[in-house]
Amino acid sequence: MHSLKDKIVFVTGASAGIGESTAKAFAAKGARILMCARRVERIEKLAKTLAHEHKTVSHPFRLDVRDQHAVDKAIAGLPEDWRAIEVLVNNAGLSRGMDKLPHGLVSDWEEMIDANVKGLLYVTRAVLPGMIERGRGHVINIGSIAGREIYPGGNVYCATKFAVKALSNAMRLDLNGTPIRVSEVAPGMVETEFSLVRFHGDAERAAKVYQGFRPLGPDDIADAIVWCATRPLHVNVSEMVVMPTAQASTTLVHRK
Repeated sequence: MHSLKDKIVFVTGASAGIGESTAKAFAAKGARILMCARRVERIEKLAKTLAHEHKTVSHPFRLDVRDQHAVDKAIAGLPEDWRAIEVLVNNAGLSRGMDKLPHGLVSDWEEMIDANVKGLLYVTRAVLPGMIERGRGHVINIGSIAGREIYPGGNVYCATKFAVKALSNAMRLDLNGTPIRVSEVAPGMVETEFSLVRFHGDAERAAKVYQGFRPLGPDDIADAIVWCATRPLHVNVSEMVVMPTAQASTTLVHRK
């Protein structure tokens, strides 16, 4: 097992859901947590929680991964003792709307593409050279079952997650010959703020997504992410699809 004690793990979008759970799970392994989000007050609160519960040192900072200049400036400006990133978890992302393509909101499309694809690229491009120079590192991209199966109303969101899968595969090709590992963890239905964001704050509609069965929780995905990161260094978990037992595909879910 690869120990992460005192190693730096960088989690994007750590203010809630999978990102927050991932930060906690790595902190429990003794890692130092570098984390960013747009809602900086949430990750500052999380930093205090990690310090209290796990005696973990963390460094939270505000960042919108959609802003390339801000990403480059933030990574270049990290304090010296926070630059040796061992694991990058590209978690920041979102879904907006379920309109059929002829009626889709362009603003929704742009938000998803900018966060899920371009944001992942910006952060990875800023972090990877340092990993290569140090001769160690692991990039873990959070994909989705939506990056493997299209579902009605999923159009652009699915396209962004297909892109995450393609980029993860491409990174493994581009980094072949280096010690850098690349994994993709692709969840099925996870109960987080995901549907609330997708439906623009409609809590009633969001709640119906998870009715009648037990969905995954963010801790389930965090556990999978940490498992990938702690394999021996000669082992690369290329991709992992994790779904609730009640879910067989993007559209087939057994509800009681």
